[in-house]
Amino acid sequence: MTLKSISGTLEKTCFNKIVLYFVDILTIFYTFAITKALSVMLAKNLQYLRKKTNHSQQELADRLEIPRTTWSGYELGKVEPNITMLQKISAFFKQPVDRLLSQRIDFDELEVAKSGNLRVLAITMDQDQRQNIELVASKAEAGYLDSFQDPEYIRELPKMYIPNLPTGTYRAFEIRGDSMLPMPSGSLVISKYVESLKEVKDDKTYVVITHQDGIVYKRLRNHIDRHCLTAISDNESYPPYTIDYSNIQEIWRYHAHIVFSDAKQQQTDWLQESVKDMQKKIAEMQQKL
Repeated sequence: MTLKSISGTLEKTCFNKIVLYFVDILTIFYTFAITKALSVMLAKNLQYLRKKTNHSQQELADRLEIPRTTWSGYELGKVEPNITMLQKISAFFKQPVDRLLSQRIDFDELEVAKSGNLRVLAITMDQDQRQNIELVASKAEAGYLDSFQDPEYIRELPKMYIPNLPTGTYRAFEIRGDSMLPMPSGSLVISKYVESLKEVKDDKTYVVITHQDGIVYKRLRNHIDRHCLTAISDNESYPPYTIDYSNIQEIWRYHAHIVFSDAKQQQTDWLQESVKDMQKKIAEMQQKL
């Protein structure tokens, strides 16, 4: 064997050792990541199941015959139960072990309403299996635009319940600005989910969700042949504009609204402002003549 061949063999051996070393590192990292993910999933599920069954940490610890601090460690993901304890927890909550480790059980509270022309809608139910009305406040608009398809985000929104609503899915949106006066800024518009763009009726009011304009409340005209909507403000100082079907994420039809101020005073103020605006425009026209 020549010196050159020996050198080549050594280089190849070193290279193979380096490759194996990195494979071992990646395997360890992957195993750690999977284990960490399972631990986080289990912790979330144990927190949820304990609260759902109305147990304190001490009560559950007593039932499972472990210290309260151990159970607390399970919920925080700092302590991992062994197989025997996992089986006891599984039997207590009547949940399979693999489900405790691999699925978000709190998503059981969520249902999905499918839409033919728009998107999949995440909704929540209360303990009596009635649909909640999730409230989207104006300060939550940015978060809603980013996460309206995320069931976990929808589950965290504030909720309200209004009895005797017609069948459908409802959501409440806080309206800001004066484009739809005399409805005052800060009102809550209770709206019903529109499953198809063909259902949009001319001259009715809707909450429209688009990534371009955010959350807007407008009176609409539907141009099915042109695949677009005309959005019209009740305050005529705001010009109409077009919304393409392709830009629409959700549409909610007005059903009712809640006002937190004196609506009559709001309307009076709006009329006064309108008169002042007209007087100003007339004065400007007279100056030009």
